[in-house]
Amino acid sequence: MEHSAHQDTFARDNLPPEEEWPEFLLDSPDVNYPTRLNCAAELVDTIVMRGHGDRIALRWREGDEQRTMTYMELRSLSNRIAHVLTEDMQLVPGNRLLLRGPNNPMMAASWLAAIKAGLVTVPTMPLLRSKELKQIIDKAQVSAMLCDARLREEAEFCLQPEHEHYCESLKQVVVFNDGGPKSMDSLAADKSDDFVVCDTAADDVCLIAFTSGTTGMPKGCMHFHRDVLAMCDLFPRHVIKPNEDDIFCGTPPLAFTFGLGGLLCFPLRVGASVVLAEKLTPESLMELIQDFRATIVFTAPTFYRQMAAIANRYDISSLKKSVSAGEALPDATRQLWKKATGIEMIDGIGGTEMIHVFVSSAPEEVRPGAIGKVVPGYIACVVDDDMQPVPNGTPGRLAIKGPTGCRYLADERQRRFVQQGWNLPGDTFIQDDDGYFFYQARNDDMIVSAGYNIAGPEVEDALLRHEAVAECGVVGAPDDERGQIVKAFVVLKPDFEANAEMVKTLQSFVKATVAPYKYPRAIEFVEALPRTETGKLQRFALRQRA
Repeated sequence: MEHSAHQDTFARDNLPPEEEWPEFLLDSPDVNYPTRLNCAAELVDTIVMRGHGDRIALRWREGDEQRTMTYMELRSLSNRIAHVLTEDMQLVPGNRLLLRGPNNPMMAASWLAAIKAGLVTVPTMPLLRSKELKQIIDKAQVSAMLCDARLREEAEFCLQPEHEHYCESLKQVVVFNDGGPKSMDSLAADKSDDFVVCDTAADDVCLIAFTSGTTGMPKGCMHFHRDVLAMCDLFPRHVIKPNEDDIFCGTPPLAFTFGLGGLLCFPLRVGASVVLAEKLTPESLMELIQDFRATIVFTAPTFYRQMAAIANRYDISSLKKSVSAGEALPDATRQLWKKATGIEMIDGIGGTEMIHVFVSSAPEEVRPGAIGKVVPGYIACVVDDDMQPVPNGTPGRLAIKGPTGCRYLADERQRRFVQQGWNLPGDTFIQDDDGYFFYQARNDDMIVSAGYNIAGPEVEDALLRHEAVAECGVVGAPDDERGQIVKAFVVLKPDFEANAEMVKTLQSFVKATVAPYKYPRAIEFVEALPRTETGKLQRFALRQRA
């Protein structure tokens, strides 16, 4: 590994042992990076240095007004924030900084600023509660947080010693999108527009992206500066093929690597622009495409299905490409969207561990029912339980290698995800004779609903905290709109009635306990749960019943 710029060595110290790393394929000219680079400087400052500082980088709506920020303005804003991080907040390279906010310019600029300062960013979903924030903060030993002012309450619980979700490592929370004297907005206003970017190594950790496993305990996926550029220089370059005149938009949060790539890094890498929007419905996303003349949209199949039904109400003639990821794309949804818009969907499968998409197909290469072929720079095969390749047409585990891969933060699950140098994302696939990959199912207990990964045991834990619940089991149930929904099978304690009112009570309780998108959309009351002789819950039986 290259000499690190980190003064705080926590991230490098907690990488898995190198013998547990996947094999990295770094011989492609697409990923031939220098040994020292700072990915945020490459994404913003390099565009300015090439003389394109006046090009628009970010677009958004403020009330009824359309607002823009050029590359030069984004460079200046991120530099001023970097000064606050290093001077006022006294953060040093390698410190972990948690970012909490919806998709808006300050969230984007704060991520770029933190990378410029050599920090390790930990972006989080805006809906997370203090219980979930504590798991992440404790795991990554986060010392500081930047938080949208509207989300400060749950964040500040983590600072309070008397609160059950107090985090000992967390020392400071600074809010943005706020006019107060101690807000990031005010502190950054007087800083210099110039900042000496941290001289980071290409293999310094710059991002810990958290995902939830089937146990509900978060896994931190550690990515280097070179990984952020690799996600820009492979899937988009070879499949989406954007140019500097494209206008990106979509729904995935910047806290998801799907959103971080598609709605920030991909457009910046080619000098294009992105429309950032905080809360989108299918209707408001169509309106956004129409009003901003967007050319590329990223969202989940659930949205595409609903957008297809209303496409004729909007002028979306500017739209050229649509990208679907986050969950399996039913072919019926693909055809519905194509019939409504004339656009062939770009489907893809990726993952937080791999940072972004590694199997996909350009529109002209789509094959019915298939997600696509392996993205150039990666190699893939389908293997059995002994890691032996299976014949084409036979279901098996997808195994993948490339310039990015899984490095969990201090987690024994590393040995499960990486075997014999291959990454095993946990999906069952079939490969045909032409190299197309056909998705079959998740091969673990993860529920994927409308693009969100939800761990059943975490929802069970929330339900069991209610006084009426004796036992419960949570699985994914098939759903035409969302792919899957969270379904709970609940055994009530005596003296509690199984009725519609109890369903609403339990749903509201879960929403108040964990992130609201995890709540069970269906609850079935049962007398008993199926269990093995040793008392273990038989999830497969619940899935069959669901």
